[in-house]
Amino acid sequence: MEQNKPNISLPENAYRELNAGEEYTPLMPASSNPQEITPYSVLMGVAMAIIFSAAAAFLGLKVGQVFEAAIPIAIIAVGVGNILGKKNMLGQNVIIQSIGASSGVIVAGAIFTLPALYILGLDAAFWQVFLSSLFGGFLGIVLLIPFRKYFVKEMHGKYPFPEATATTEVLVSGEKGGDQAKLLAIAGLLGGLYDFAVGTFGLWTESISTRICSWGIAAADKFKVVFGLNTSAAVLGLGYIIGLKYAMIITAGSCLVWFLIVPLVGSLAESIDPATMASLLGVTRADLLADPQALFTPENLFAFIGKPIGIGGIAMAGIIGIVRQSKIIRQAVKLAVSEFGGGQQRVSAVTERTQHDLSMKRLMIILVATLISIFVFFHFGLLDSWVQSITAILIVFIIAFLFTTVAANAIAIVGTNPVSGMTLMTLILSSLILVSVGLNGTTGMTAALVIGGVVCTALSMAGGFITDLKIGYWLGTTPRKQEAWKFLGTLVSAATVAGVMIVLNKSYGFVGEGALVAPQANAMAAVIQPLMTGGQTPWMLYFCGAALALVLTSIGVPALAFALGMFIPMELNAPLVVGGLVAWYVSNRSQDKELNKARFDRGTLIASGFIAGGALMGVISAILKFADVQLYLTEWAASNAAEWTGLAMYLAIIGYFAWHTLQAKKEN
Repeated sequence: MEQNKPNISLPENAYRELNAGEEYTPLMPASSNPQEITPYSVLMGVAMAIIFSAAAAFLGLKVGQVFEAAIPIAIIAVGVGNILGKKNMLGQNVIIQSIGASSGVIVAGAIFTLPALYILGLDAAFWQVFLSSLFGGFLGIVLLIPFRKYFVKEMHGKYPFPEATATTEVLVSGEKGGDQAKLLAIAGLLGGLYDFAVGTFGLWTESISTRICSWGIAAADKFKVVFGLNTSAAVLGLGYIIGLKYAMIITAGSCLVWFLIVPLVGSLAESIDPATMASLLGVTRADLLADPQALFTPENLFAFIGKPIGIGGIAMAGIIGIVRQSKIIRQAVKLAVSEFGGGQQRVSAVTERTQHDLSMKRLMIILVATLISIFVFFHFGLLDSWVQSITAILIVFIIAFLFTTVAANAIAIVGTNPVSGMTLMTLILSSLILVSVGLNGTTGMTAALVIGGVVCTALSMAGGFITDLKIGYWLGTTPRKQEAWKFLGTLVSAATVAGVMIVLNKSYGFVGEGALVAPQANAMAAVIQPLMTGGQTPWMLYFCGAALALVLTSIGVPALAFALGMFIPMELNAPLVVGGLVAWYVSNRSQDKELNKARFDRGTLIASGFIAGGALMGVISAILKFADVQLYLTEWAASNAAEWTGLAMYLAIIGYFAWHTLQAKKEN
């Protein structure tokens, strides 16, 4: 039977909220039978998972940034398919992307926590890293699937899903070819070369700040006020897709920290008792008195004060989200119970292909098997008593279950998962609970970090997987197939990450001169050591962030987006507003609504190209760094002239973005 060829054009209601009674029909409708699972798509997906796991682990441990693998994998899938002359590859390319994209989320879960074991002078065997990543990934998949319909279908058009949008545009344009593919390729090439020139050669600075001027230096030193702006084309495109509303809310959180809290604390620093200030900053009194000016920079005050408040806000926003989504959680549990009792046959009979998930009975079996495996892993590999093992498994399950929706929500809004913030809260809570059951010292630190690794990977997987499922919803793939084969991608990625981490520890290490930076793992180590051995923890700052989230919720401001802004540096949030302003400008320039829509859609394609090009060039930069190819102009990149060049180039690419978007014409 000849396969039905899909209509290669996203419906006009793909990115907007649906009207009453309106339905969304994907590119590959439920009535079609596209090719999805083939030897080619599975083997290609596995290859992508191995390659990108290794590249992302190295780059993440060296510079602290884990690039999103979904977009470059989609580009490669489309390109290889075209080179091989394959036709009707949309369904297969989604599967390739879904399996391969396991790499980025597993890497984030592993490298944010487990290198802290080496940093604290402990040891981590291959099997510990592998099982922590594997079980965390499985847990994230199983716990997210019951919420798929809510996030991708019921909330259609209400969340921007920036990364999913960019990846979808890549897949559609690659399948469609013609002018759209050409436009995406040009934007991807321009954005990629722009970011490559910065990241690999340092031809201009990646971020500019008010310190570019003498008055800015004075404001930073005297008043602790500094404004930063990342000049990346990828972040500019991300802001366009997120839109002005959410970009403003996110950046408002940054403004509160950088323009109010940091200057206020900086101005009061000299009048506050040194012991009190040392406790507030989480440093020793001796360190504070030794060089107070070095500690009281705006960046340090943000790290010591702003980020903990943001962590508290994220945690409380997560709790608020759990309470608000309790009905959905109850429905998912109720559905699981009913289907486990024999209702799956009735459900399958009426469920269309594009809404067919793995059965709840199968999910429950996988969940129980995973939890039993985690318990065995903890009891025989880490802990000494049954009480401690039971406590550990309860911590993992409860926190992962409750914060799964928070991780998915964050990805849906800003494309950034605050997994490190949620993992810090997990480490704090688990450490306190484990100490209460008699676990402390080195054994306690090892156990808490491995528990944190499992939870971090579960939340990272939940956030990343919702992107895959949204792509599948827009295009019309079968969710059940995406869900089933995601386990394979997780297995391959977990094994690759564990091997790479062991090799990197032996080659570079994470402590001392020439060691890999691993900033998130260093933060985890700094948090957990005082909890397990005695020391300062910024409880008051966590409380302030939680109280702020409650106030924001009461006045109708999305607390999670605002708290994300407090936790993520200003320089990465401010460009979102710039991209959002471009989106607002081009979509409101004309009185003709159809022309405005055509312009906005063209801009979405260009923005997706910027994100895709930046992500792909990030992979190439990672390979060059891995090969120890030194092309970076360090002295020039640190100069004031490079910063002014960065400002000029940023204005130029914004101008190009707006001009090129306004060239759109109404479709016939």
